[in-house]
Amino acid sequence: MEISGYEEQSRSYRPQCNNSPNLFLKIFNEKDVPVQVAVGNYDMGICGQDWVAELLAKYPASAIVKVKDLRYGERDLCMVANNSSQLTSMNEMPTKPGLIRIVSEYPNLAESFALNLRLRRCSIIPVWGAAEVYPPESADLALISRTDDIPLEDGLSCLTTILHSSAFLIAHRPSWESKNMNSLLQRIYAVSNLPQATTERARTTTGDARNHSSCNPPWDSTAVRLALPDGHQQAPTLQFLERGGIRLGRNAQESRRPGINLDGVCTKIVRPQDMPLQVANGNFDLAITGEDWLYEHLCRFPSSPARKILTLGFGKVKIVAVVSKRLPCDSTQDLRSPFRRHSLPTLRIASEYTNIADKFARDNHLSPYRLLPTWGASEAFIPEDADVLIENTQTGRTLAQHNLKIVDTLFESSACLIGNMHPINNSEAKNKEIARIIELLSKLV
Repeated sequence: MEISGYEEQSRSYRPQCNNSPNLFLKIFNEKDVPVQVAVGNYDMGICGQDWVAELLAKYPASAIVKVKDLRYGERDLCMVANNSSQLTSMNEMPTKPGLIRIVSEYPNLAESFALNLRLRRCSIIPVWGAAEVYPPESADLALISRTDDIPLEDGLSCLTTILHSSAFLIAHRPSWESKNMNSLLQRIYAVSNLPQATTERARTTTGDARNHSSCNPPWDSTAVRLALPDGHQQAPTLQFLERGGIRLGRNAQESRRPGINLDGVCTKIVRPQDMPLQVANGNFDLAITGEDWLYEHLCRFPSSPARKILTLGFGKVKIVAVVSKRLPCDSTQDLRSPFRRHSLPTLRIASEYTNIADKFARDNHLSPYRLLPTWGASEAFIPEDADVLIENTQTGRTLAQHNLKIVDTLFESSACLIGNMHPINNSEAKNKEIARIIELLSKLV
């Protein structure tokens, strides 16, 4: 197949298949593909078997057919523990007293694992990513995805592999049973059956020979625990800190637990989406995240102790409501108009910010509406799969490129420092250190 407009870093979500003009293609975040195929928005999709298994673990009756293993994108879902923990084998877990905490971006598979193992007491901690950084302080086990060429995080050992995954061609069951897809299947099969180089994969259920001893400082419960963001917010955060003479160790780009030149402070690099909940639960004392993700958290948990301490001023974005330019709608008021009730009887609202989107719909009396959680590449949902998108934007150029327009601005967001307004069991010395860090950062704003 000759496909144009689908390459690395491309923000075009509708590539063209030049030799199959009747084939409509759409690019999604991989986590969204099984859901979109299962609900029948697409006849076929390609994604990792792990995300299909994650969906089926909670919704086993989903209308998905696993058509073919495409033999690339191999990865394992591994249950890992920290070497310092008392969990060294799977056999001892069912008899272990106390609560076993499992963190993962695959919460359905983690829960299924716990049930199958018949754990006495178990807590599943869902996160957006970076689950490997939570044990042993905030979790006992982490269910993570890994490939052979990337070693485990320092200090972790693989206890067992619960799933070997690779890219899969999947289909919507009613479409598979009723539509003729032979032409497309023949082309995909021809590519997937080409001989590929194979590598010997060494796996173990008791450890990982590539682990190396950690050179990072220990995660000290008496120290101030500071969470810093990964992804596109990491570089501006490091630049902001360096203005105040705060520097991370040379391993900041490689380790989730980099050193820092502040005495009495330990750092972790995690997803900014997860920080407010982790601060609220007492796993971090301070965190640098976005005001948007704090507000998303507070929309769901209004009484949460996670609170903004400082607005840091970088990473500015606007949280906006967006529709297709083809829709005769220029304001939120138009979404309540008689036109909308006639043409869009149930408003489909897609967003990574599901709680903000829900509040926006309720505050503006947009019922009936249906929320569509997404994991990224959200612009791709409009107009085929959603009517409204709640999204962040800096300049609006990306929205314009996808023929979208802003009908409302919900609020403006920038990076902020957050903390727990009700810290538990903090010593006087630790509270003084937290206050010192806040004062230091406030001088940079």
